[in-house]
Amino acid sequence: SKMHFIFSNEVVLLFDFWSVHSPAGMALSVLVVLFLAVLYESIKVGKAKLLHQAVVSVSVLSSQQLTEETDQDSSASDSAPVSRARLRWFFCHFGQSLIHVVQVVIGYFMMLAVMSYNTWIFFGVILGSAVGYYLAYPLLSMV
Repeated sequence: SKMHFIFSNEVVLLFDFWSVHSPAGMALSVLVVLFLAVLYESIKVGKAKLLHQAVVSVSVLSSQQLTEETDQDSSASDSAPVSRARLRWFFCHFGQSLIHVVQVVIGYFMMLAVMSYNTWIFFGVILGSAVGYYLAYPLLSMV
């Protein structure tokens, strides 16, 4: 097995069925890897947005609990808004967990693709990460 980067049109990426033997196949493989890198960067932004929603849910939950605790005079305590806030926080946290798993899987796929030591694939990952960062991170300001 080669342990140095090479420029070649032949490589096996990630799975036996992803075997590249032509310049067109290499170009398509580089595009797929580039897309995975863009997706990876986009997922990082999605996780940040979900984290923001979870923090907002927790702050709403805390303020509602504080209001409920200080409101000793009311005879009928309304716990439905608190339950909805807890449920919303749970779904945000569950969504973050799922997105994290997808991000880890895509990250390892990209790492294994780079470990093919094919220079074209390496360039695809680097360019995809740059494009993904350029496109996705301005969306964070919209949080």
